[in-house]
Amino acid sequence: MPELSRPPAPPVSGYAVVDLSSGIAGGYCTKLMVDGGADVVKVESPQGDPLRRWSASGAEISESGDGALFSYLACSKHSVVADPSRDANDAAFVDRLLAAADAVVWSRGEGVAGHRDFTPTAIRDRHPHLTVTAITPFGLDGPWCDLPATEFTLQAWSGGIVGLGRGAPERAPVHVGGQVGEYLAGAYASAATLASRMRGGSELIDLSMLECAILGLTYYPVTYFEMLGRPWRDARRLTVPGIARARNGLVDIGCGTAQQWFDLCAMTGHVEWIDEESTLTITQQANERADELFAWVADQTVDEIRELATAFRIPNAPVAHGANVAQLDHHVARGSFIVNPRDGFTQPGHPYRMAPAMLRPPAPAPQLGEHTEDHRARTCSPGGAETGVATGQAPSRTEGLPLEGVRVIDMTTFWAGPSCTHMLAMLGADVIHVESTRHPDGTRLIAGIPVSVDRWWERSPIFSGLNTNKRGITLNLQSDTGRDLLTRLIATADVVVENFTPRVLESMGLTYDALAAIRSDIVMVRMPGFGLDGPWRDNPAFAYVIEAAAGISWLTGYPDRNPYEPYSVGDPNAGVHALNAILLALEHRRRTGKGLMVEAAMVDAALNVAAEQVIEYSAYGALLQRDGNRGPAAAPQNLYLSNEIDEFGRADSWVAVAVATDEQWAGLRDALGGPAWVMSDELATAPGRRAHHDLIDRHLGEWCAVRTRDEIVATLWNNGVPVGKVLQPHRQSEIPQLAHRGFFESVGHPVNPPTPHSTLPFRSSRGPDRVHTSPAPLLGQHNREVLRELGLTDADIVALEADGVIGTAPAR
Repeated sequence: MPELSRPPAPPVSGYAVVDLSSGIAGGYCTKLMVDGGADVVKVESPQGDPLRRWSASGAEISESGDGALFSYLACSKHSVVADPSRDANDAAFVDRLLAAADAVVWSRGEGVAGHRDFTPTAIRDRHPHLTVTAITPFGLDGPWCDLPATEFTLQAWSGGIVGLGRGAPERAPVHVGGQVGEYLAGAYASAATLASRMRGGSELIDLSMLECAILGLTYYPVTYFEMLGRPWRDARRLTVPGIARARNGLVDIGCGTAQQWFDLCAMTGHVEWIDEESTLTITQQANERADELFAWVADQTVDEIRELATAFRIPNAPVAHGANVAQLDHHVARGSFIVNPRDGFTQPGHPYRMAPAMLRPPAPAPQLGEHTEDHRARTCSPGGAETGVATGQAPSRTEGLPLEGVRVIDMTTFWAGPSCTHMLAMLGADVIHVESTRHPDGTRLIAGIPVSVDRWWERSPIFSGLNTNKRGITLNLQSDTGRDLLTRLIATADVVVENFTPRVLESMGLTYDALAAIRSDIVMVRMPGFGLDGPWRDNPAFAYVIEAAAGISWLTGYPDRNPYEPYSVGDPNAGVHALNAILLALEHRRRTGKGLMVEAAMVDAALNVAAEQVIEYSAYGALLQRDGNRGPAAAPQNLYLSNEIDEFGRADSWVAVAVATDEQWAGLRDALGGPAWVMSDELATAPGRRAHHDLIDRHLGEWCAVRTRDEIVATLWNNGVPVGKVLQPHRQSEIPQLAHRGFFESVGHPVNPPTPHSTLPFRSSRGPDRVHTSPAPLLGQHNREVLRELGLTDADIVALEADGVIGTAPAR
């Protein structure tokens, strides 16, 4: 009988990772690597990772069980227990694990990670072959490196709490709920570790959670402000219509482009609202019609509104939460949720899909110390590899950036896709951004520059922020010649990335099979909003509808109001997850010589970072709710008004305070000078503080109200209390920690003045010293250069310009 062909092993099978982290960020980082096939050994203290006792709803966890979120994040991992502070043999045991590993993921905490012999630098000194990825709030060095922080206070420092004008002016601004910053940090840490593997490891990766929050929750505000002299938003306002209450529930509809606003006017029967000559933005025009729009929504059912909006090509989604998300027809049709293999609750499937390469199906999470004796029994050879364990066919060490020599055809637009390809470019890939003069990248068009200004399309700070280090060409893909040139370009490429709705490329015949016929080992990456199948597949998707459809919006806002759209995390979260998928795909290609197709739907990435909602509901019957600026990880946690007037002349200068431990509460008592109310025994424990949150808010609000933000921050930080200014995002470059780490680099440009640009949220001991090597390309700037590489002559190129196949200005 012929031997049955075996499915390919997951891309990084045999890649050995030691997990010295605790909490969500490190757990999610190593989960993504486990999904890709890595062998992860989680080293825990005898008390175990605190997530084993965690439930966001406060559900009781049995002594013999684990918190459901831990069970989700720890699928397929091994657990060993070690306590080097009590037993020197345990230190030797951990060192043997490290000697046999390829990478280690580290975050501050008790147990091994808190031992002086197992700091990131100490590990790297003893085990120079390793990739050591450290996840910390601010980075491993710099003036803020040892200061306390939580995900909530980092959102404040990032500018993400006020970044896109979220909320209502009569209330405090509001954070994005669900601890999304932890998941973003985990996704960036996984990508950094996988990229390090591509150049052979042997480096220390220093990741800053603050920088992850900046990239994930704000929209290049420093570049925008410095280039245009004005902030992206100067006030909070409701998104209209945004999330609105229909006759039978909540629905999210919105306009990301002027055409979508015109279509919304037509859909609601108000074509008289359309004013193509208006000097107002579409947001301002919509706000002028807010009452009428909300009244129209209130008179329809959710299904009626969504059917109409879909017909008019207007982004829309139901508002998902823990109780309904797994039952939404699209998620059911796509099989977006699976059963946890150990504890039986519902959890999201993988955040991306690929074929023919396979991601690892989740196996049960380990019990505490379940694999200790097995790993203690293993021995190490002098070379460092464990006897009898596969080496994982690890790449040899190379100089240069991780993706040098990889060519990427970038057929993306707006934010999600370009953010992915931008990271590829910053990691060394040759990224060729394909636009057309008829349809330039959408971010060229959102700077509010009048068309009367010379080369207005080159002046967008958003396009500039997303596209440094890339080359840019234009091709009219509606023409046979343009499509033929794209085919020739694809033949030279390793990766093709696109983020249109599925019908766009399919209408041009650019399926994976078609690309594979051009180049058999091509990696094609498709990033549609809602995926390649299912009833919503052709719906347009911007960040806000993705956030609503996944549950992120549900936890953002006040309990007595409709949820607010985060309007931020949906896009960059999709980008960093697609980056992880591409790095896995390239490893599969390196091992097998074969190409593959990656589906990195925005909604799948969002479902994974919003996983806790469906997990809590299916495991404990608890529906998580938004609660303003309070949250399950700290009490008190809130925003408090200072005595300062902000730069816009308003009494609107806030600080974020979060007390996550009893030790931090003791620090807060000291900082306040020990007044009688704060010394109450009822406030000595987290449950007591949560029960009396209103009381604490009132007193803490009074204390902050007579002080400046600098006074509040200095006093609380000096006493070990997590605190942050609620920063206007365009002031990010004034943070001394970011200056120390060189997070912003000045980038020159042929049309625009030199302007600070954000970089990557991690630094490597192997460099580079500078991330940005060239400015974002002018429209069609590299037409001649790239087409000459394909063998075209100057005469050919002149003819293409004359025929409108290529160009350097938007078509009229």
